[in-house]
Amino acid sequence: MLFSPARFPPVTLATVIFFFLAGTGPAGAANQWACGPEEKHCRTVFVVHDSWHAAIVLPKDDHSTATLPELADFPDARFVEFSWGDKDYFPDPDSGFSMAVKAAFWSSGSVLHLVGFNDDLQKFYPKAEIIELSLSPAATDRLVGFLSQSFLRHDSKGRAQASPGLYDYSRFYPSSRKFSLINTCNTWVAQALETAGLPISATRVITAGQLSEQIDKIKVLR
Repeated sequence: MLFSPARFPPVTLATVIFFFLAGTGPAGAANQWACGPEEKHCRTVFVVHDSWHAAIVLPKDDHSTATLPELADFPDARFVEFSWGDKDYFPDPDSGFSMAVKAAFWSSGSVLHLVGFNDDLQKFYPKAEIIELSLSPAATDRLVGFLSQSFLRHDSKGRAQASPGLYDYSRFYPSSRKFSLINTCNTWVAQALETAGLPISATRVITAGQLSEQIDKIKVLR
């Protein structure tokens, strides 16, 4: 699961970020994103986060492998979680402070972690906050496009090369995006939502707490 204690050691990247917290920027312009009462073909998207990490969860059958070919690696899953992080720190359950510092300042790359599962979200993420969003078709396309463009694919028509994930039902994939102290997993989730047209400013997000503050704006509008 996203929030397994084995996955997040006591000394985490969040510990480093806490002492270097920064980031300002103008709020992004709000575009049309919500599913209107007359809208057809809307899609549900979930944002899941705890005290430091965040992910996006999609119902797998709502999306095509033509856009997200990596979904083919999870044929029996009901949901697929997408999260992102440093390529050395994220896959190592025993990551410590020194590796967190390296990820924050000298990251050598990034990875996406996809987790396929069938449980209801409340059961799978018992200690996380779960935000359910109903997006218009255009907003969904923008968000899924952002996710797809986060993969580093050597064959534009194929899926990114998978490696073992943190669990039997998960996989890591190389990403095209740059991880750093000011561009974290929480920033990545905020960028996905902002790209979809939600009233979120990704430039103001480094920590999960800052992401939560941005998500609070969405709760008011839903």
